[in-house]
Amino acid sequence: MDTISILTTLDQNYLPQLQVLITSLFFNNPGEDIRLYLLHSTIPEQALSVIGRQCDTCGYTFAPVRVAGALFQDAPATQQYPKEMYYRLLAHHLLPETVKRVLYLDPDTLVINPIRPLWETDLEGHLFAAAAHTGKTELANSVNKLRLGTEADYYNSGVLLMDLEAARREIAPHMLFSYVKLHGKELLLPDQDILNALYGQRILPVDDVLWNYDARNYSNYLLRSGGVCDLPWVMEHTAILHFCGKAKPWKPKYLHRFGILYQHYVQLAKRQSGGCLWKGENGRASSA
Repeated sequence: MDTISILTTLDQNYLPQLQVLITSLFFNNPGEDIRLYLLHSTIPEQALSVIGRQCDTCGYTFAPVRVAGALFQDAPATQQYPKEMYYRLLAHHLLPETVKRVLYLDPDTLVINPIRPLWETDLEGHLFAAAAHTGKTELANSVNKLRLGTEADYYNSGVLLMDLEAARREIAPHMLFSYVKLHGKELLLPDQDILNALYGQRILPVDDVLWNYDARNYSNYLLRSGGVCDLPWVMEHTAILHFCGKAKPWKPKYLHRFGILYQHYVQLAKRQSGGCLWKGENGRASSA
């Protein structure tokens, strides 16, 4: 079997969550050859070495890529829209040309079942595969389509299977920068809005209940499946849980039902990492 290439982008505040994600990937994808790419601009070597040691423990290859600021000197960027928002959509420009396909995962995800079926998905000429968080009781999908003037569903950018070869042919940095210059004031979720506005028609839909399960919406999934997608079903079939929104399971007072599952992987990650997760320069575990 070929190597599964995983991509994530983050700063050092999210390194504990990356450690938990790596642990969940390891325990639920036994025997897989994984190469983890991390696009970043400011993570210190000491912190990267923590992730490197964990990947060594898992038998994974860790490939951090420091992004030079000069590459984005012409990119519109503010505190609300930092230059890092471009990284995942320009992964084809930032990763080695030998990387032909990559699976992007937000650090606030858990992998709880095998991901190879998603990795081997035929993109059928599309640039990306992604899931839209649609449901009978949700209006956000329709509102976002209206807001951006698009016809396709509004896709979540937290899990993206990417054809980097096709992207190298079709996506140039100036396309993204020009769109942000023209529409910056309209963007609510910048990288996700850019993905949908520019490339919504080039995205292959995949089932969110399998590949990008919104952990806030258990009741919605249960309703729209006619009661099929209950907890045992999710634990057996769902591959990627995504802790979308401001409420996060590593923060105090998280109320949604998958919080206890996340804490289970936190404990496994601590054991795998010698008893503790990365702590920032302030000496405290980040809650970002």
